[in-house]
Amino acid sequence: MTLYAFSKRLVDIFGALVGILFASPIMLLAAVFIKLVSPNGPVFADIPKRIGKKGKEFRFLKFRTMIPNAHQWLLDHPDIYEQYKQNNYKLDPDPRWIKGAKFLRGSSVDELPQFFNVLKGEMSLVGPRAYYPFEVKDQVEKFPETQKDMDAVISGKPGMTGVWQISGRSNIGFVERVKMDAEYAKNNSILYDLKIILKTPLVVLTRKGAY
Repeated sequence: MTLYAFSKRLVDIFGALVGILFASPIMLLAAVFIKLVSPNGPVFADIPKRIGKKGKEFRFLKFRTMIPNAHQWLLDHPDIYEQYKQNNYKLDPDPRWIKGAKFLRGSSVDELPQFFNVLKGEMSLVGPRAYYPFEVKDQVEKFPETQKDMDAVISGKPGMTGVWQISGRSNIGFVERVKMDAEYAKNNSILYDLKIILKTPLVVLTRKGAY
């Protein structure tokens, strides 16, 4: 393990523990709220696994902000699914959202359980976006020039935050996002990670590019 990798892991463990400690009351309130407004579904999102380091798939923890079996609902509505793919895998507004979903997503409260992914070593505090396998397949086929950058992206752990998250989030298209994530993967450092972490709260508060 390199000095950078060792240092990054120490920062991840410390950051995840602090995050869980301070975010626990918010996560508890979010869980209760979700069960109140959508009692028939689980608290955590029932979504396909994401791609982690070296292509290994893992369960991405996220509070559920959609109806139960939301991804299957999308597949059962091909016209909306096509719109979803054309719009960088986003819908706004999304017909699958439960009450309060826009706030949970815009404030990134739905992302807080990922501190547990970080603690387990499946994610890092800072890194590229955690992509769906089908998203990578479809988008790389559509934009074959991104294959090299995507290979660099999945060589490391995805992050709770990263370059694209602090630069516009959903306002950034796939090609530009992958290029930004690949540049991070090739030129990362602890100081750069800390800079991204420090910028993230402002982005969350201003809800820049949030869906």
